[in-house]
Amino acid sequence: MKKPAPITADAPVSVRVPLLTQEWLDLCFIHWAVEPDAVAGLLPEGTFADTLDGVTYVGLVAFRMHRVGWLGLPGVPYLGSFPETNVRLYSVDAHGRRGVVFLSMDASRLVPVAMGRLGFRLPYLWSRMAVTTAGDTVTYTSARRWPGPRGARSRISVRTGERVEEPTELEHFLTARWGMHNAFFGGAAYLPNDHPRWPLHRGELLACEEDLIHAAGLPAPHDAPVSVLCSPGVPVRLGRPARPAGIPTP
Repeated sequence: MKKPAPITADAPVSVRVPLLTQEWLDLCFIHWAVEPDAVAGLLPEGTFADTLDGVTYVGLVAFRMHRVGWLGLPGVPYLGSFPETNVRLYSVDAHGRRGVVFLSMDASRLVPVAMGRLGFRLPYLWSRMAVTTAGDTVTYTSARRWPGPRGARSRISVRTGERVEEPTELEHFLTARWGMHNAFFGGAAYLPNDHPRWPLHRGELLACEEDLIHAAGLPAPHDAPVSVLCSPGVPVRLGRPARPAGIPTP
């Protein structure tokens, strides 16, 4: 089946009545190039690997989730704030909507992990995690507890560099994403998110020891990443799942 032409992702969607509100803070985006065929079997039905010049990417994204809130209510200070590290792919559906697909989502709070798994069928995993800052260097650590593979871990240390005034085509492709694809209710659906444009900085990767990508079903990367970016973060409004992302019926 022919891959659809994507909708241009130059501006965020507008979420008027959010299902969830939160902040994503102190982020590090690390990316490696992969062949589209290598990820095709890991994407939800009705979605395709989104590509740039014939290549797609796997991302390792570490950050702090801050004050998750439901239905416009104030964010929860303890249970709604925790470190998180995601392995993600890049997708486009038959309606041309570009998004991300999460292969794993390690987080340090058991209650949000259980809610994400049961309520949204997201691949949340309970892990022991920490985010520490020393000057312009941030270090993220995780060690998986449940459900497994137990012991899958990561240690990422990155130094924040110069501000990105104008993102490259690749940097735009990897970060200008206004939703995710996931199997929500018996089929693939699209969950939109609304946030300002990322304030981005280029990053210097000081250490990256991880087996999360291999645990998620992809070969472990052996080459240096093609992109390392940092961001202080953005406030986010998540909308309700949109209609199924599969092939529209005539």
